Amino acid sequence: MGSTSGRGGGGLRGLRCMPWKVSRRKQGGCGGGVTDREVDTVSHHSLTPPPAPSIYHEKQRRELCALHALNNVFQDGGAFSKDTLQDIFQRLSPSTLVTPHKKNVLGNGNYDVNVIMAALQTRGFEAVWWDKRRDVCSIALENVTGFILNVPSNLHWGPLRLPLKRQHWIGVREVGGVYYNLDSKLRCPDPIGSPEELRKFLRHQLRGKNCELLLVVPEEVEARQTWRTDTS
Repeated sequence: MGSTSGRGGGGLRGLRCMPWKVSRRKQGGCGGGVTDREVDTVSHHSLTPPPAPSIYHEKQRRELCALHALNNVFQDGGAFSKDTLQDIFQRLSPSTLVTPHKKNVLGNGNYDVNVIMAALQTRGFEAVWWDKRRDVCSIALENVTGFILNVPSNLHWGPLRLPLKRQHWIGVREVGGVYYNLDSKLRCPDPIGSPEELRKFLRHQLRGKNCELLLVVPEEVEARQTWRTDTS
C-alpha cells in the first residue's frame, strides 16, 4: 500500500475514492483463463487473427502495491524489484522529498510517492501530479504511458474485512487498444475500454476528494509539456 501527503492543493492526505463499476465478462469471470497465481498473463480470445496481446498483471503481496503498480504500468515484471525500491528509499535525502516524511525503514513495502517518482526517473520517465481542478479531457492520452492512482482500500485480517482503510496504489494503462485497471488486488485485469471510457473512469475516481492521480510519461514529454492538449 502507499501513502502520500503534501505538494500542491493540499497534497495527498486522507484519500478516499469512489468505486468504479464496469460490466464483467461472463466466461469464467476473467475471460482469458486466469489462474490464482501471484502473477498472471491474461490473453483475450478473438474470433479473427491476429490474437490480442497478453496482459501482465502482478498480484498483491504484503504492502508492495507501489511495486505492483509500477510493474503493471510498464507491463514488465522485471521493471522494478522490491530491492530496487528499497534502495531508492534508503538513498532519498530530505531535500529530495515531495512529502515531508519517510517510511518503510524495515523494507516491508508501503512505499510513498517519493519512491515512485524517483523510481520512474531511473528509467527515463516522470510522474506528473494531476491537478484535480482540471478536466481530464485535457490529457493527451497518446503521450501518456500509463496512470497510477492513489486510492483508499479496505483492510483485511484473513477472511475478515476490517472497518479501516489504508492508501493503495493502482496502475492503469492501455494494452492492444483497450485501457485496463491493473489493480494488484483484482483477480485479473479489469477492462475499462476506449479512451473516452478511460476519461469517464478517471473523472469518476477523482470525484472523491481523497483520490489522486499521477501520469506516467517519458521525460521528454514532461519537458515539452506534451502530456497536455492545451500547451499553446
